[in-house]
Formats: sequence, structure tokens, C-alpha cells
Amino acid sequence: MKILIIDREDITIQMMTSRLEPVGHKVAQEPVKNNAVERLEKEEFDVIYIDPAPLTSARPLILNLRRAAGNYPYVVQMGSNIQRTEAIQAGANDCLLKPVNPETLDVQLDNAKHLTRLIKRIGDDSEDYPSAGGIIAKSAFNQLFLSAIDRSGRYGEKTFIVFIAVSNYQDIYQNEGPYAAELTAAKLSQYLVRLRRQSDIIAQTGASEFALLLQRPLYETEPLEAANRFAEAVADYDELLNTGEIKPELSVKLVDIPIGSELISHAIKA
Repeated sequence: MKILIIDREDITIQMMTSRLEPVGHKVAQEPVKNNAVERLEKEEFDVIYIDPAPLTSARPLILNLRRAAGNYPYVVQMGSNIQRTEAIQAGANDCLLKPVNPETLDVQLDNAKHLTRLIKRIGDDSEDYPSAGGIIAKSAFNQLFLSAIDRSGRYGEKTFIVFIAVSNYQDIYQNEGPYAAELTAAKLSQYLVRLRRQSDIIAQTGASEFALLLQRPLYETEPLEAANRFAEAVADYDELLNTGEIKPELSVKLVDIPIGSELISHAIKA
């Protein structure tokens, strides 16, 4: 990944660079904040680390960085006394405490990579999946997804996505044919429509993948409970799991937006 570090502390920059470059990341540094904004107008970065000190508010600077960028960079606010909620409300994806913990840095970059790939995959318009039977189209879901990312930066709102998929779809396709594979995905689709609440938004985001958007949860554990509820329900769906020569295997994952972390991952077999 291509990473820009905006910081005046040489020790921090050296430590981060020595950790990131040996594993293949390209690291650039810019101690002057205004120069960094100008640089983003000409050059794209996947991840931006920014220490806004001595500014009292990071939000104007982070918004300027996002406006200047031609892409959607994963922004991490750094500081010796910074909280995640505060960083997200300022428009960042996450925060990083100083002195920098190398292991935290590794986890953060995994989250950044995950979210970046997710944005590209859902935004890929080369293949859409049309609305049908209570499932909205991938293209429509992408607009809601981008809006959720934008609102997280503007208002600090949290969004979660539950991804439910037939993880061995390709095995079924290759060994039993396209009809069997598509029938498996269709059965899962119909079952999810029956399971969902009226307020739930479900989209087809892949040939065998469906996504449930959870916006502005009322309480902290609500997304975890929803993901576990869907996992338990599909695990009891014998009509799907016990059909065909190759038994369908399902995955249920919960992703946190705008952080990009995978909070829950269930693997379900017959």
C-alpha cells in the first residue's frame, strides 16, 4: 500500500517507516500540512497518517485532505491523547496513539486494506445484480454504502455490514454445474428475505454473497446480536445445507464501517 505520514516528529516517522517498508509498503513523509494537501491533489495514497498538532481541531485539516484526494484514502489520526470516537467524528477512519505500538500499526493496515478492497469491490460496476424479491441491486447498495462512509466522517455515525455468502459456491458450480450453484444462492436469498426485519436493507453483492446494512444501531451490541442471529438461523436451514452432492458451506461476517475491521466471522457447514 502507498502510505503518507504527515508528522513533524522524526522519531515517529523513522519508527513507522522501518516497520512498513520491509513488508512491501511504500512510505512517503510530509512534515508540512499545507504541502501534504497540495501533494494529494497530484498523487494518490491508500493510507494517510496525520498528527494535527498543534491544531486544536483535526476536522478542518482532515476534510481538506479528503477534498484534495482523488480517491478515498484511509485516514488515521495520531496523537498522544486521542480516542477513536473523537477521531471518527473528525473525519478519520481510526486513531493511533503515540508512542506507536507496532502491532497496532499492523492491525490498522489490515483494516485499511480490507476497507479499501471492499470499496473497490462493491463499487465495481462491471457486473450488477438486479433488485428482486426484496433484495436490492448491488449498484443501489453501493450508493447507501458510500453514503454511510460519508456520514461517518460528517457526523460520527457508525455503520455495520453483515455479509452472508455461500463460501464454496465455485466448488458447487464446477462439480454440479451453474444451475445447482445458482439454485443454492437463490435459496439463501429467499431465506434471508424471510429472516430479515422490515427495516433491514439486504443486497446481492456477489454471485453467492448478500449484504445486510445496519445503520445507526440503537445500542452497542445490536450489530453483534444481528450477525449472530443470522448465523444461527442459516445454520438451522437444513433445506439448504443438506442438499446436493457437495453440501453448501456458508460464511457470516460482520464488518465495522468506517474502521474496516471484521468483528465476527462464522463458518457454517452441514
